[in-house]
Amino acid sequence: MAEDTEQATAGGSSAAPSVDLFGSYRHKVDEKGRVSVPADFRQFFSGDLVVTRSPHDEALYVFDPDGFNAWIDQAFIDKFGKFDSSDPRHVRTRRTLKSRTAKTSLDKVGRITLPAAIREMAGIERDVVILGNTGYFEIWDAKRFDEMDQEADVSFLFG
Repeated sequence: MAEDTEQATAGGSSAAPSVDLFGSYRHKVDEKGRVSVPADFRQFFSGDLVVTRSPHDEALYVFDPDGFNAWIDQAFIDKFGKFDSSDPRHVRTRRTLKSRTAKTSLDKVGRITLPAAIREMAGIERDVVILGNTGYFEIWDAKRFDEMDQEADVSFLFG
């Protein structure tokens, strides 16, 4: 069984914007593409989940369906002020984001299945790091995460 390496805490529910997932956990993807979701995260997700490729990194993001749609909507608001269905660029971008996703759900022992095509997008094979990022969680190949984490410098934020 996978081992949790740090604590995480969250508040609210998956439908409420007050969900605050954080912490990082090391797990393994099994031969069927399943990975255990940290227990501290499971309590905030039930039913279907959406797994998508990060637009910035070789990682996966996991949302509840409402959170995924809100994430896309917010990206359009931040960049353009709104989604414009008459703008072909907006339509293509939304289509691309939606096409890079897969539906999954928690099984009775708290695992999700990551389809092979989605795992390949993020270079995920076996060892992963799952980390909370406010209202969603990320899944990284462990080696890639460790490299990125070693290079991360957060001191600029506080200095």
